Amino acid sequence: MLIKVYGSAIHGVAAQTITIEVNVDTGGVGYHLVGLPDNAIKESSYRISAALKNVGYKIPGKKITINMAPADLRKEGAAYDLSIAIGILAASDQILAENIQDYIIMGELSLDGSLQPIRGVLPIAIQAREEGFKGIILPKQNTREAAIVNNLDVFAVENIKEVIDFFNEGKPLQKIVLDTRKEFQEKINEFPFDFSEVKGQETAKRAMEVAAAGGHNIILIGPPGSGKTMLAKRVPSILPPLTLKEALETTKIHSVAGKMGTETSLMTVRPFRAPHHTISDVALVGGGVNYKRK
Repeated sequence: MLIKVYGSAIHGVAAQTITIEVNVDTGGVGYHLVGLPDNAIKESSYRISAALKNVGYKIPGKKITINMAPADLRKEGAAYDLSIAIGILAASDQILAENIQDYIIMGELSLDGSLQPIRGVLPIAIQAREEGFKGIILPKQNTREAAIVNNLDVFAVENIKEVIDFFNEGKPLQKIVLDTRKEFQEKINEFPFDFSEVKGQETAKRAMEVAAAGGHNIILIGPPGSGKTMLAKRVPSILPPLTLKEALETTKIHSVAGKMGTETSLMTVRPFRAPHHTISDVALVGGGVNYKRK
């Protein structure tokens, strides 16, 4: 039996919907995963097998072929564990899957069936709404971030058993609703560091205020311990507040980078970064372990 489950892949700060086609054939035994998956996805069979066993299900002893389309696009990360597992159960008739095509399903599985948070949830949710999906099923830690997106049902799950019961028995999932504009207005002036905390440094403070008011660049030069970083990290508190559009763009970048906390839904303060003075050009523009030379 062939079943299609939908997930999403992140490219830059945008998402692309991935169709996970699962075919279970009685003519043979094997597990074949194709569609340019990386090592984390190839290892998913071990996580899925243990997770299903611990919630009372199993990977059937049949020929299982899984294709992640589009097949010429490389897929990365463990966020497809949940969608592959649900696809296997549905294709092997262990659960019902009447409306499975209405949802984007994403999440990393632990061996006990619980779900771990994933990256890039905000762009995934935005893409899901644009493509007309009814809802998105995510680990509970990610749902406040996804709930920023209007006109999309966001469901929080802590264990794969909840998703199985949702499709199989119609048990309701926890739906997360968030008033984006209210959340934005409440937190727009919550600064971790405030400019009013600086005592003395009158000349430096005046220079920072002029730079902030006029939108100018500023360079701070001085010996270690003179207060350069202390002043710089407090500049966001005297800059104009983010607009809602700017906040969404900033949140997307932090989401893809995995810098969003579980209780954070929207970035409302202009971010500050303090790279070391020996940083390379590549690292300064966002390089590192995930940097790919074009």
